[in-house]
Amino acid sequence: MVEMLLRESELDREHEIIHSESSTCRVQENKQFSWPTPPFPFPNRESASWCRPTVSSGAPPPQPPPYRPYRQVRAATPHARAISCVRFSPCGRLLATASLDGTVALLSPSSLAVIATLRGHTHGVSDLSWSTDSFYLCSASDDRTLRIWDIRSILSGPKPADPSVDRCIRVLKGHTDFVFSANFNPQTSSQVASGGFDCTVRIWDVKSGRCIRAIDAHSDPVTSVHFIRDGSIIVSGSHDGSCKIWDAGTGACLKTVIDDKKPSVSCSMFSPNGKFILVATLDDSLKLCNYATGKFLKVYSGHANKVYCIQSAFSVTNGKYIVSGSEDNCVYIWDLQGKNILQKIEGHTDAVISVSCHPTENKIASGSLDNDKTETLGSRWLMNMQRRRHIACLYFMYNLCRNCHLKEKLVAVFHRPLLHVSQPVGINLALHCFVLI
Repeated sequence: MVEMLLRESELDREHEIIHSESSTCRVQENKQFSWPTPPFPFPNRESASWCRPTVSSGAPPPQPPPYRPYRQVRAATPHARAISCVRFSPCGRLLATASLDGTVALLSPSSLAVIATLRGHTHGVSDLSWSTDSFYLCSASDDRTLRIWDIRSILSGPKPADPSVDRCIRVLKGHTDFVFSANFNPQTSSQVASGGFDCTVRIWDVKSGRCIRAIDAHSDPVTSVHFIRDGSIIVSGSHDGSCKIWDAGTGACLKTVIDDKKPSVSCSMFSPNGKFILVATLDDSLKLCNYATGKFLKVYSGHANKVYCIQSAFSVTNGKYIVSGSEDNCVYIWDLQGKNILQKIEGHTDAVISVSCHPTENKIASGSLDNDKTETLGSRWLMNMQRRRHIACLYFMYNLCRNCHLKEKLVAVFHRPLLHVSQPVGINLALHCFVLI
C-alpha cells in the first residue's frame, strides 16, 4: 500500500519526506556547510565540533536553522514480499528497495512508481549500496552472493526501462554464509566491502569479480560494514558486541573501538566528515564515538531498540540531525548537538527498522515490519523457515541483525534453544512518504 500525506499549506518539493512502512528514509543536507577532510589514520578531536560550520575568527557562530517537522506523504508496496532495505541514490534521482522475494526495485523518489525491477538473486536480498556516481548498485543476498547492477541506462534515458534487460554485470562469490551488509568505496566504483554470517569482512574488486581480501573480522556475524569518506578504512560492527576499524588496503585491524560483548552492535557508520562513528546497540541507544580515543561523545536515547538491528542515518539538509527507526513503530529525530528528541513520527504499525536519507532534498524513507500472514519470515531481520518448519524465531534472533536465516549450524554455533510455533509467521514491508513542513 502506498500513501501520501502533505501539509495543506505547503507542497514544496524540497521539503518532502519519503516514508516507507517497510523502510523509512529521510534526508537533509545544508549546502552552506562543508565537511573537513579527516586526517589519517585517526583524528585527534575530543568534541563533536565537526558538526558546526567553520566561521572566521571573532565572528559570532551562525544559528542553526529552525527545525521543521516532517509528515507522511506517500506509501508504496513495490514487492510481493517483505522489503529489507531502501537506499536513495547519491544523485537523488532513484530510490532502491530490496526484498525477501529476491528482487531489487528502482523507484521514482517523487511518485514511488516502480521504474525497473532487478532480478537474479535466488534468495532474499539483505542490503543495498550505491556507487558514488549512482551508476552502479550492489546488492547483498542470502544466496551468499553479491551482485553488481549497471544503472546507467536508466539514469540516462527518458524512456521507460526495458524489463527484459539483464542489468547484472558481476556476481561476487566467496562468502560461505548469508551476506547481509555491503558498501561501495566512496572513492571508486570498482571496490566493494561486504560483511556476512560467516563472520568475515571481504573486499572485492568489482572489475574482475575477485575477492581481494577476506578478513576474519569477528567471532559472530558481521552486522555492518562502512567505508570512511576517503575509502582508506572500514568500520565493522558485529553481534559479538565489538566495533572494529580495518585498513582497506592491507586488511589490518587498526583499532577495536568497542569490545563490550553485550549489547550487540547492530549498526555502525562513519559521520559525514569521517571523524566519528555512529554506533547503534541493542540497549535502546545510539552513540557518537570518537574512534581515535574510543570515547562516546553523545548518546541518543528515547527510542526502543532491543530486538532488531535498526539502521540509523545522518540528516544534514536542513540542519544536523540523527534519524532512526524504533521498535515502538515510530521514527525518531534527534538534534545532533543537543541530543534532544526533535520529533517522533508516528504512522507505522510495526517496528521501524530502516531509515535512509535523500542526498539533497528534505526526504526520508522509512521501513517497518508488518505481519502479512505468509509462511515465510522476513529476509533481513527475521529468520526464514527452512524445511517447511514453522519456526518463529531462535532465542538469539533478537540479538542478531538483518538476514538471519535458520539453519542447523546456527543452532550449533550459538547453542541457544529453539522456540516453536504452531502457526506460520511472516512480515511484509510497505513504503511510506513524509514531507518536511
